[in-house]
Amino acid sequence: MTERADALLRRLPEIERHLADLLSPALANDDARAMTDAQLVEFVRLVESLGRRVDAARLIVASEVDDRCRPERGAARLCERMGCGSAVELLTSLTGIRTTTARHRTRAARPIASTTSLTGDVVPAPFPRLRAALDDGLVGLDTVAVITTTLGPIVERCHPAGLAAAEEALVADAVGTPDTAGLDAESTLVQARVWSLALDPDGVLPEYERAERRRGLVLGRVRDGLVPLRGELLPDVAAQLQQLIHAHLSPRVADRTSDATRGPVFVDSEAMSSDDAEPSHDLRTRSQKQHDVLASVLAVAARAAETPTLGGAAPTLLVTISAEDLETQSGVAFIDGTDQPLPARVARQIACAGGTQHAVYDETGRIISLGSPHRVFTAHQRRAIMARDGGCVIPGCHVPAFWCEVHHALEHSRGGPTHTDNGMLLCWHHHRTLETSGWAVRMTDGVPEVRAPSHIDRSGAWLRARGSAHLQRERTRRRRDGCGSDAPASAATSAATGRPATARTA
Repeated sequence: MTERADALLRRLPEIERHLADLLSPALANDDARAMTDAQLVEFVRLVESLGRRVDAARLIVASEVDDRCRPERGAARLCERMGCGSAVELLTSLTGIRTTTARHRTRAARPIASTTSLTGDVVPAPFPRLRAALDDGLVGLDTVAVITTTLGPIVERCHPAGLAAAEEALVADAVGTPDTAGLDAESTLVQARVWSLALDPDGVLPEYERAERRRGLVLGRVRDGLVPLRGELLPDVAAQLQQLIHAHLSPRVADRTSDATRGPVFVDSEAMSSDDAEPSHDLRTRSQKQHDVLASVLAVAARAAETPTLGGAAPTLLVTISAEDLETQSGVAFIDGTDQPLPARVARQIACAGGTQHAVYDETGRIISLGSPHRVFTAHQRRAIMARDGGCVIPGCHVPAFWCEVHHALEHSRGGPTHTDNGMLLCWHHHRTLETSGWAVRMTDGVPEVRAPSHIDRSGAWLRARGSAHLQRERTRRRRDGCGSDAPASAATSAATGRPATARTA
């Protein structure tokens, strides 16, 4: 064995030099850019194959170091003789990798590595077939991880024959055959979970019960203007939240600009066929969008009839702001429950939406007004506005009406009535950023109109909001029939508001 090890250690530096001579110039010169598609695909496969073999060696040597550093070896521990306190510390000192990486390697290697007992006997690997496939470069670390982490917890609870059958089937499916490609790691994970459930059907309930005990959600203290959120959700709760996020962030609308540098986008066929379809100019990151989805969900929950009350009233955000600050762009407000100051525009948005109560103080601290239910749109008014607008009125935003807030086009503090002729739907994001984003909105004859920021539309033209699917259909039908009036739209608005309709020319 010593001779084989000596030969290996002599050849590996040669192989490394040959590989460096081959790859380093190619990488430095970006040779991949000059490859054809077929060559690039083959290059990716070859590099991944090389990487699998190197990763396998990394795991095995990490496992051996871990084995030689076991506490029961006492003074004979390799790490102690090398001046280190643990296998992880020794690996980091030898390789320069992070502690987390070294710890991950030692843990990942244990299910596939054989060990030596104190008597000198070799203890076989728990998953020998998976180890063989890894040694041959047939599977990667991701596949190893999904199989061992899924089957590992049930090793002590199921028959060895069943475990061996599961391992053999999973490895065979992951490797594939000369005629069929192997499964990727995600598909292997699905298969492994099926095997785990079949081998240990009674393990599901205890696992879920343990998860129920660990579940939790914690709101931290305000830091740098943000409140950290941490916790662990049960799978069904997380799935429900994920469905709500998917419903909001479904990639339905394309940015139909002439910018040739933009990549391909998803386009909703109905939106593309509409004359009123508008491009999206949303620059938020996905995590920011998911935050705003949660804000919308909380707003809907706050105004839901089923929501538990606090002190006999629906959950209410109490915003305090001076009358002077309310009228200025630089003013600040405070929300009950936090001492973090917020911009006055945030207070205006919160006061404008439903499910809140707005208290205004003068310079001496005297309460000069307290928002009443009459300044919040009623459920009947909200339904009428939802039927008219169909969703957020900002072009390119497709947040459904149910998740939107009703905005006073003319602010209530400036005398704007809480009436359907003065209310329009805005999603939480566009409502919150209306004063800073450059978008402008107004109501004309009971119909919302929108003006885009100058960097989107330099003309500064006011455009009528697209409206609900019903109103879009009516406008299209009128155009088709050669009639240029918006009588159906005005009639719908009249029915919702109870005011006489005024026909407008398109």
